[in-house]
Amino acid sequence: MQKQEFNKQLFDFLAASPTPFHAVYEMRGRLQEAGFIELEEQNVWNVWPGGRYFIVRNESSIIAWTLASSANLANTGFRMVGAHTDSPCLKVKPNPESVSQGCLRLGVEVYGGALLNPWFDRDLSLAGRVSYVSTDGAMRSELVNFERPVAIIPSLAIHLDREVNQGRNVNPQTEMPPVMAQLQGDGKAELREILKNELLAKHIDDVAEILDYELFFYDVQKPSYIGLNNEFFASARLDNLLSCFIGMQALIDSNADQNTLLVCNDHEEVGSMSAAGAQGPMLKQLLERLLPDPESRHRMIANSMMVSVDNAHAVHPNFADKHDSNHGPRMNAGAVIKINANQRYASNSETAALFRHIAQQEDVTLQSFVVRSDMACGSTIGPITAANLGVKTVDIGVPQLAMHSIRELAGSDDPVGLAKVLSRFYCQEKV
Repeated sequence: MQKQEFNKQLFDFLAASPTPFHAVYEMRGRLQEAGFIELEEQNVWNVWPGGRYFIVRNESSIIAWTLASSANLANTGFRMVGAHTDSPCLKVKPNPESVSQGCLRLGVEVYGGALLNPWFDRDLSLAGRVSYVSTDGAMRSELVNFERPVAIIPSLAIHLDREVNQGRNVNPQTEMPPVMAQLQGDGKAELREILKNELLAKHIDDVAEILDYELFFYDVQKPSYIGLNNEFFASARLDNLLSCFIGMQALIDSNADQNTLLVCNDHEEVGSMSAAGAQGPMLKQLLERLLPDPESRHRMIANSMMVSVDNAHAVHPNFADKHDSNHGPRMNAGAVIKINANQRYASNSETAALFRHIAQQEDVTLQSFVVRSDMACGSTIGPITAANLGVKTVDIGVPQLAMHSIRELAGSDDPVGLAKVLSRFYCQEKV
């Protein structure tokens, strides 16, 4: 796929995926169009050589895989790619309503390590999953997305805070609740009633009572190219929906007669400790079902490799001293192999060398990232998956700026280049 078409589909995916639930919904549709069959975890499976399958857990994590037409799983293993579906954001509290000066506000928790200042003065919408009792007494869930701007977090005028540009600390409890409406007189508004009306407006007519929800605010601004020559593109949730899309597209495009697998877990930004997170058993349980015999499964894992894909820190032109001078990746110069002596990344010399060799075959350049020795290092699902499974792993990612901001920036050449390398990886006979 050419760069322009690849990026167009990427932009469409990002715009349609304001939450992990919506991202998995979009991935489910694209995989089904490519011939993948959804399996339910609670059912007995019938999987066959040459088949393409996927499972979904919690509507927010997904694993898709293909089986070679004649390969023995124990002898050949899987070529695995991993990413995560969640991004730092503002999550609505269970009882969020408060009224101040006639304005309805919704209380929020900060999900993950979000940069808070960029959330001010943005056009915000609301999306997530809603559980309700239907008119026939059954419990059901639906995804909801208001799509239009329904809230804002207004900044305090500089006239009332003259020192604001000298350094600002944001109090998430008192300063971050978005303003959603202006009430008349002693008027009241309940979020559950607002959600019910929104579902009814979307022709979901059987809603009797809203029971619960998981809702997130998001910026309605669409992805767009940036730069005189469209060198960059900006969007919300590049970390890490960019990697989810690249991994999914590489899996669909590879057409490899190999055992291939893509796992996109939720909850990475908050530690991955959940039934649907990388520290949970989802991937391990899948492999156990595909190969129940422990001896054969251990051989399969020894013949497998995981590429953990999570965006990397590009060198910032205004803050270049925040990088090691020899390890400052640039946008549009290729994906990054991430290395850390303390195993915050799972790359080692052998897995990095193999990935470099594959990239050379596609004539795609790669870069290296090592954090400054006097700074702390982030992490990914790579070390978690490597430790849980015992699978050899390399950590890579597209370099980006403004990581964990409400709007992030990446190079427009890098995604399609990484997709080519991952497609080649999926085709490897040995790893």
